[in-house]
Amino acid sequence: MFEQFSRGYYLGRLYVEPTDGTAATMCREQHQRVNQQLYATGEGVERTDLPLVMKLGPRHFAVRGNQAVPADTLAIPRDALEEMGVRNPPSLREVFLAKADHAAQLLSVTEGAPTSPERAE
Repeated sequence: MFEQFSRGYYLGRLYVEPTDGTAATMCREQHQRVNQQLYATGEGVERTDLPLVMKLGPRHFAVRGNQAVPADTLAIPRDALEEMGVRNPPSLREVFLAKADHAAQLLSVTEGAPTSPERAE
């Protein structure tokens, strides 16, 4: 789903669609799988429900898993899509996924999300 892009990001393509919710979400199963593959350290028991940090256009989003979102889809709050000028959703778009170390820095400034598992508790 995502491939190496730079020191700070992976690159993927997802269908972007609006949601009436206030948070960015994606398929729960894919969220957990990506979280485990790209964010886990491999040391002990790790959480796979922490937000992924994705960049669409100029904005970063803390992305959570949601069972109602179809596979290969990123659901973004409707008002954010309108601000970014996304027309005719669902639309296949390039999405950047921040690598674990970069994501930890970005989470502190995106939507008040926790920056580490310890802070999430």
